[in-house]
Parts: sequence; structure tokens; C-alpha cells
Amino acid sequence: MDLETVRVFLMTRGIDLGTKVIGAIVLWIVGRWLIGLIIGLLRKVLSRNGKVDPTLAHYLGSILGALLNLLLILAILQVFGVQTTSFAALLAGLGLAIGTAWGGLLAHFAAGIFMQVLRPFKVGDYVSAGGVTGTVQELGLFGTTIITPDNVTTIVGNNKIFSDTISNYSALPVRRVELTAKIANGVDPTDAMNRLRAAVTQIPNVAETPAPDIEVLSFTPEGPLLCVRPYSHTDHYWQVYFDTNRAIIQTFRDAGYPTPETPLAPRVVT
Repeated sequence: MDLETVRVFLMTRGIDLGTKVIGAIVLWIVGRWLIGLIIGLLRKVLSRNGKVDPTLAHYLGSILGALLNLLLILAILQVFGVQTTSFAALLAGLGLAIGTAWGGLLAHFAAGIFMQVLRPFKVGDYVSAGGVTGTVQELGLFGTTIITPDNVTTIVGNNKIFSDTISNYSALPVRRVELTAKIANGVDPTDAMNRLRAAVTQIPNVAETPAPDIEVLSFTPEGPLLCVRPYSHTDHYWQVYFDTNRAIIQTFRDAGYPTPETPLAPRVVT
């Protein structure tokens, strides 16, 4: 290739190509600036809302950024005269294939978004969800991390949680402790209930309102079965649970109540 050919090429095609290159560079710089501005505004709006988890806000910003960058690349290719119709169709087909393959993950992701909006629980709540009971440590994009009472980290898929029954024990100010106490047939139930009521109300962190429920629950061959149901905040549930058990034992011991005995089965004479 001689100098004359190079000169003719630059005169005929070089100016047009240079203009396109400069235009593509300007478009890329301006486009990247606008994308950063849009993503920043989105994350600020989500963070100010207070109801959207920061992890979810960051992920949504990343998704929007990827889509906008893809559109920017397609626009730059269009500047150079590259036909992007077939390229866009290829991307659409690829997206459909990925969506089908990752259908389960997308279901968990969508369920996570709904849980962020509906807020059935928050981090720190004691819940029973997806067959797991414990304290919520993190609501992730695809799964929720729950710490069970025996200190085991358990991750449950968001879709499993959202499609199942959710029990939030921290949603209300207090929670009821469910216990029972059996007395012998010769013991006065009213006296036993009064003693228990006085003892239970002295337990630390037992709520004054509502007052503890101590009543006759049922009758058994050994004697009446009393229900002992104090109320406490979820943070003190297990402390009140164990302290109430100790209070039942100590109260009956101090009162001198006999231990309920199982009636002997009648002997069959052959």
C-alpha cells in the first residue's frame, strides 16, 4: 500500500471513521456518567425508604446498571453502523434460556422482594417460617438466614418461606408461656392456684398485663391438671419459662403437697 492510497483512504473514509470514534467515546463517557447518576439516585431513594434491605437495594442497583450498560453498548454499536437487531434477538433468547434454567432462583428472588415490601418479619425477630424456628439474622436475595435456639445457622429459601405459614413471635409486645402443673386429688385446687399466682407474679420479666393465667385445665386419674401461663417479652421467654418451672416445684414443696400418684391397675385373677 503506497502513500497515495493511504491518503485517499484517509480523505474518503478516515474523517467519517474518526467522527464515529469520537462520537462513540463521547457517548460512552456521557452514558457512564448518566448510569452512575441513575444508580446512585435509586440506591439513595431505597435507603431513605427504610423498608428495603441494604443488600436488596445494592442488588437492584447492580441489575439496573447491567441493563443500562447493555443498552449503552448497543447504542455505540449502532453509531458504527452495526445492526443490533439480530444481536438483541440473541440476547433475548439467551435471557429466556437462563430464566428457564434459573427459574427456582428467580422464584426465591421474587419472594424476597415481596417479603421486603410486605414485611412479615425483620432482622432480630423470633419466627417460625419454612419449617424452621429461630431468630432472623439476615433476609438475603434468595434465602433467609435463621439462627435456631440450639445455635445452628439455617438458610431457608425465600420462596419456601413466602409460600408457607409464617409465625412471628416478636410482632406483639408479649408472648404467653405454656406450662402445666399437676396436683394430687387430695389438694385444694383453689389453694394451689392462689399460691402459684403469687409465686409466678414475683418472677422477673413476667408481664403485669395481661396477668398470668392459672386455672384448672383438666382432670386426670392422678389429680387436677392446672395450666400455668405467664406472659413475657420474647427476649425473656426462655428465662420466664424455666423460672416458672422452678417456681411450680418450689411452691408445691413449700406447701407440702403430696406427689400425684398413678392409680394401680386392677390385677386380673386367672
